[in-house]
Amino acid sequence: MAISQTISKKVDPKGLIIGWSIIILWAISLIFWLNIDLDWKSPLTYLGILIQMHLYTGLFITAHDAMHGVVSSNKRLNHVTGWIAAILFSFNFYWKLFPKHHEHHRHVATDQDPDYHPSGNFFIWYFSFIKQYVTFFQILLMAVTFNILKLFLPTENLIVFWMLPAVLSTLQLFYFGTYLPHRGESDNVHHSKSQSKNHLWAFLSCYFFGYHYEHHDSPGTPWWRLWQVKEQQTADFR
Repeated sequence: MAISQTISKKVDPKGLIIGWSIIILWAISLIFWLNIDLDWKSPLTYLGILIQMHLYTGLFITAHDAMHGVVSSNKRLNHVTGWIAAILFSFNFYWKLFPKHHEHHRHVATDQDPDYHPSGNFFIWYFSFIKQYVTFFQILLMAVTFNILKLFLPTENLIVFWMLPAVLSTLQLFYFGTYLPHRGESDNVHHSKSQSKNHLWAFLSCYFFGYHYEHHDSPGTPWWRLWQVKEQQTADFR
């Protein structure tokens, strides 16, 4: 059953506020964690890693929403926000991500889908996914930036709170936003599965992208309103 598109007819101006809130929170949080005394015996260290991982994922989700034009109705502001969010996530390049993501939407779970791997094997699929998006130039920029930053900041903090959460975030995005929704057979037009309705877990796991069928059915709905699409779908099936 197709989900009504009425939820996403207009670009909500709150999208820009939410997008920039994530960017600013990521920056403030990173500055804080980079300047603390790292203590592996403290649960605060592990909490910091998880917080930064989640905020990195938020950066990508913001860039993703910009690719769908739902961060701002001002196209330039929409794309600039997406570009900044992407570049802060380990120098991802927005205009490289943009066409690949739309290829994914056009050719879901086919050999033309850059996010898909027919093996279904988690590790093979993950490395195939990473190869699509990570470039040598990106790694070079990370290395140069790391070597500059370590002149001013503790090396261990940089690794633990700047680099490690970014890697963990790719696993979070892949597992909840690609692997679970698209593995195996799906007998619907979007070849996508969706997690059961649990809005708190859906947000914590991947900014509601576990509601993946709903995203493909209503790509013009920003991440922070996908729970409404899920509610509507649930009501339609009652």
